Amino acid sequence: MRFLFLTQYYPPEIGAPQVRLSAMTRQLQASGHRVEVVTAVPNHLSGAIFPGYEGQCYVREEIDGVVVHRVWMYAATGAGAKRLMSYLSFMITCLYGLARSTRPDYLFVESPPLFLSLPAFIASRVWNVPFIFNVADLWPDSAEALGIVTNKLVLRIARSLELWTYRKAEIVNAVTEGIRDTLVAVKGVDPHRVMFLPNGVDIDLFSPRRPDLELQRRFNCRDRATFLYAGTHGYAQGLEVIMQAALQLRNQAVTFIFVGDGPAKAQLIRVKEAHSLSNVVFADAEPLTRMPAYYSIATAAIVTLRDISLFRGARPSKIFPAFASGIPVIYSGRGEGARLVEATQSGIVTPPEDADALSASIMELVRNPDFAHELGWNARKYVSENMAWPSIIDNWLRELAHHGYRRAGGTGSN
Repeated sequence: MRFLFLTQYYPPEIGAPQVRLSAMTRQLQASGHRVEVVTAVPNHLSGAIFPGYEGQCYVREEIDGVVVHRVWMYAATGAGAKRLMSYLSFMITCLYGLARSTRPDYLFVESPPLFLSLPAFIASRVWNVPFIFNVADLWPDSAEALGIVTNKLVLRIARSLELWTYRKAEIVNAVTEGIRDTLVAVKGVDPHRVMFLPNGVDIDLFSPRRPDLELQRRFNCRDRATFLYAGTHGYAQGLEVIMQAALQLRNQAVTFIFVGDGPAKAQLIRVKEAHSLSNVVFADAEPLTRMPAYYSIATAAIVTLRDISLFRGARPSKIFPAFASGIPVIYSGRGEGARLVEATQSGIVTPPEDADALSASIMELVRNPDFAHELGWNARKYVSENMAWPSIIDNWLRELAHHGYRRAGGTGSN
């Protein structure tokens, strides 16, 4: 089959959507399918177009055997009018990338941003092919919950577009069980058109390994327990709780490493400096291939979310590289992610935004290394059996084939 991915985010950018989509396209290609991608010139999270792509209106390149069509967009970061302009500009310019692409059998559309459903609908009608709408975030619900969008008229328009999109898409993918349940029970999407496509992990890239001595020397943590946060530094993550825990544990042999970037990073650095927290270090965002070294020096990974009801259907993708690396996760949050960590006995769950509970869990792992090792072993076993990309994509393709059979009028009796 021929798949065409339409997404605003794609490597060499760094982030959860980029990792997920590049893994999917590589696995589909490896399974014998033809894949192309229409995306923007890289700019996330910096808000500036990456070197080598400046001034380019269209670039055609190949990444891991996948043909990638890149188009210009207005680069911006954060929230507000500039971010909206970024979304809208790509919504328009992506039409050129679609026009340069080969007609697919399926058009796969990544959301957010929600606006991509409009060019996807146009292309799907021109080509007479179905489009799959992949919901990784229930926008605009999340935008309202986080206070990113407060204008009532804008929210009404966005919700109308959201429901229209669900009606027009042939298939609506859900990245988490919570999103799947909301699509059916709240958004009214026909359950026969909803498919489950969770985040996975490359279990060959991320695996238990010896500590990286160079990183241990760089962060001066060879004789210290090390706790890693790797991912976007944004408002939704509520990373202040880690800084509060670091303040409480400043006299313990514990180091906190933050890897990544985002709008909240500058404020976190100011907190570190204000309290002279020598046990907290920050590192720039790293390519995916460099991240296993960071997990190799970690006692555990920390995953945090704010205490917002919408996030109870979240399953942060940053859980899985830690699991695959054989280290436990301290999950500061509620809902689906917390249940996964508890059910697999792969870490410790604490209430969201509770620094006391987070500090206590950190010290529990510091004082009980055998317990931490057991949790990490459970984590590795779980992802190896359930979350490797080949099995996830194979399951999704089987479900997609079954959907096509139903659509053609099959009864399943043969």
